[in-house]
Amino acid sequence: MPKIVGVLAVQGDFKEHIETLNEIEGVEARPVKTSQQIAACDALVIPGGESTTIGKLMERFELDVPVREMHAQGKPLWGTCAGMIILAKHIVDSDQWRLGLMDITVQRNAFGRQVDSFEADLPVKGIDGGPVRAVFIRAPYVREVCEACGVEVLAEVEGKIVLCRQGKLLASAFHPELTDDRRVQEMFLGMIDD
Repeated sequence: MPKIVGVLAVQGDFKEHIETLNEIEGVEARPVKTSQQIAACDALVIPGGESTTIGKLMERFELDVPVREMHAQGKPLWGTCAGMIILAKHIVDSDQWRLGLMDITVQRNAFGRQVDSFEADLPVKGIDGGPVRAVFIRAPYVREVCEACGVEVLAEVEGKIVLCRQGKLLASAFHPELTDDRRVQEMFLGMIDD
């Protein structure tokens, strides 16, 4: 039986996530847009895109309910870029809608505008074989984590937290789906059986 990974397909770069996850043996990644589709998954990715739009659509179509149920059932959730903002409990200077599941404080557009996008090689805690190439596009970063709540910092760039985990929640400020390296995806998939 393959691991069924849903990728929230309401806005953003969900196609790239689906393509890269489907390269991994034993995985069936699919776009999800309804409560029933989300509930049928073993794990869920909330992709990069426009966090305000993703949040409004999740709220409008009540997609937060099945996502919260997945979290309560111990199924892994991974937010990349905008998805990280959606997972966060706190967003600096913003009251935008969010799931608020992860004990982190996120700074939106922290590295500048689209023209300030960049790539970096990051050592990642828990990933062997050298640094991970990370693509940052209008990226947020994690300003604060609640270590007492079990949030673990996995990678930083320029002293800013860009990858962290709390139990079955993974948040990355960068886009692993835009490189040829699948180690972050494999780390996430490993959380299904943890």
